[in-house]
Amino acid sequence: MNEPLVLLPDIMCDARVYGPQLAALSKTHAITVAPVTMGDRVEEIASNLLDVLPRRFALAGLGIGASVAMEIARRAPDRVIRIALMNANAFAETPQSAADLEPVITKARAGNLRGFADGVMPPEALAPGPMRGEVMALVYDMADHLGKDTVIRQARAIQRRRDYQAVLRKIKMPVLVLCGDSDATSPVKRQSFLSDLIPYAALCVIEGAGRAPTLEQPDAVTDALLAWMKQPLVLR
Repeated sequence: MNEPLVLLPDIMCDARVYGPQLAALSKTHAITVAPVTMGDRVEEIASNLLDVLPRRFALAGLGIGASVAMEIARRAPDRVIRIALMNANAFAETPQSAADLEPVITKARAGNLRGFADGVMPPEALAPGPMRGEVMALVYDMADHLGKDTVIRQARAIQRRRDYQAVLRKIKMPVLVLCGDSDATSPVKRQSFLSDLIPYAALCVIEGAGRAPTLEQPDAVTDALLAWMKQPLVLR
């Protein structure tokens, strides 16, 4: 019996950000796409999710979803079988980076969700090519679907997130660190540092992908997740 797989979306994204992976993996795995919308802090979101998630599960998060995944692993390491961190940031926000979110939060508060999306996930954070416009159109639609109150809560959670470096150093399970090679907001150098920090981590850099690798290069991401799911468990 394959392990249940829990997928956590990025900011202003719903289950559609994992659409290709759901289509490919749901034939063989029980998959839950859990919303990262229930709380003003990463800790609160993680706590609410742990109340409803399976007893034990594999866990993958993208962007803010990766932050929530790290918090879940911190709180309930015995429930997480393996973890995949995609475009993750293990550092606490600096006062400057937290302040940089205020203008886009103001746009969301005024109902300008497209401006919010462009501020949080600028088109140039995606790999150049014909997929860029299609992916951004889906991002705009997902942001509209979630609504301004939800995306503002998510931005506040990012502003207040903690540093997870100490947590990651203690992780003893199969770990995938995945990123696109074209994402300036989450550069490969940072992901390589993250991978080196974790005892059992493997780094996967997806060519031709940026901030939304699950949509930009879906087959490559699916293959990486399948390889990660097949890794033998590390003895605790």
